[in-house]
Amino acid sequence: MSEQRTGIVAGFSAYALWGVFPLVFRLLEEVSAVEILFHRIAWSLAVVLGVLALQHRFAELATLVRHRRSLQRLALAAVFISVNWLTYIWAVNSGHVVDAALGYYVNPLFTVALGVIVLHERLRPAQKVALGFGVASVLVLTVANGRVPWIALVLAGSFGMYGYLKKDAGAAALTSLAIETAVLAPVALVGLAVFAGRGELSFTNGSLWRDALLAGLGVVTAVPLLLFATAATRIPLSMLGLLQYVTPTMQLICGVAILGESLPPARLAGFALVWIALTVLATDAVQSERRSRRIAVEPV
Repeated sequence: MSEQRTGIVAGFSAYALWGVFPLVFRLLEEVSAVEILFHRIAWSLAVVLGVLALQHRFAELATLVRHRRSLQRLALAAVFISVNWLTYIWAVNSGHVVDAALGYYVNPLFTVALGVIVLHERLRPAQKVALGFGVASVLVLTVANGRVPWIALVLAGSFGMYGYLKKDAGAAALTSLAIETAVLAPVALVGLAVFAGRGELSFTNGSLWRDALLAGLGVVTAVPLLLFATAATRIPLSMLGLLQYVTPTMQLICGVAILGESLPPARLAGFALVWIALTVLATDAVQSERRSRRIAVEPV
């Protein structure tokens, strides 16, 4: 299998696994969203440290720990990803999978806006059009639902900031996740101890299947990340960007077709505006990358 084909398969697999997360978390709907978050942090750290040990990469991790600026960025990223995880878990187990899917559709638009606000980037005309459609979709959904789609905005905002900080830290996916979960682990372990002290801990107080699923959250978190890292080194960024829409599309299908959430016409209209925005944004990204390649190969 060629490098690019391997990258495409790995990328699609990563996004598809993220896409079926609603079905995983719905199996844990009887467990508090906060406890699920704590388990995800603790078991993810255990799995990531295990993988680093198998790959003999603790020296790489030690180097990252000594890099103060990267460490600060990853510690802040850990806060944003914990907000993202908690909001997502709560949304899924409260019957808001469609809202969660919208958040990950909106995320690329938030990333573009973040580039303008934080990095003072200049927007291309197509990006301005895409952002216009994105704002229109939020307005339509606000009117349709009678409230601001806060779940989608929190998910898009927290994940957008997480991605920005990760990129700014310049660390490998696995080692950076080790730092992030290590930063959050003390809070998670204390939180689990509090749940246990109150007699409210679900882990070891239910079925063996549920305990295995809670412990398996570490693998559920780490495997897609490893697949994503494999894809990122083998396929162009524009292709990876197109593959990312697999996740919210599968989440939307899970929410409507499997979990029975509603998607009335007014709400569908809001989604349609987001899809138009993403089509414009994706087309512009592909064309921009092609122009960059042509410039790179043209003789001076």
